Amino acid sequence: MRNGWMVLALGLLGMALAQDGGKLYAQYCAGCHQPTGQGVPGAFPPLAGLDPLFKDPKGRAYLVQVVAFGLQGPLKVGSFTYNGLMPSMGQLKDEEIALLLNHIGASFGNRNPQPFTPAEVQRAREKRLTPQEVLKGRPTR
Repeated sequence: MRNGWMVLALGLLGMALAQDGGKLYAQYCAGCHQPTGQGVPGAFPPLAGLDPLFKDPKGRAYLVQVVAFGLQGPLKVGSFTYNGLMPSMGQLKDEEIALLLNHIGASFGNRNPQPFTPAEVQRAREKRLTPQEVLKGRPTR
């Protein structure tokens, strides 16, 4: 019975954390990427279909860096090329970036197999990058 309570507590904690990530998404991301995560064709890329990045250590670091440092330059996603500027969200704490990415990883059809942790975020943002350098480090998919 004790294990059952622990599973329930962990599940409720995960739901609470996802809700906080949802609030961060609504505040910082939904204006461009839309509440549905589908983006705006030609203007803002969709956030669906990120599973390959969530599963790859380099992809995970890239996602952290996109949030922490921004992204600038031509980016091909599907049949559209985007050439805008995503602003840095570097003011967010490591915990907040982890919550935000965990929300994205559990939304829009994404299935992130491993939640981000604040320690993982901290490691990925140790080296300061420009938005153009983040783009150059994008793993090919």
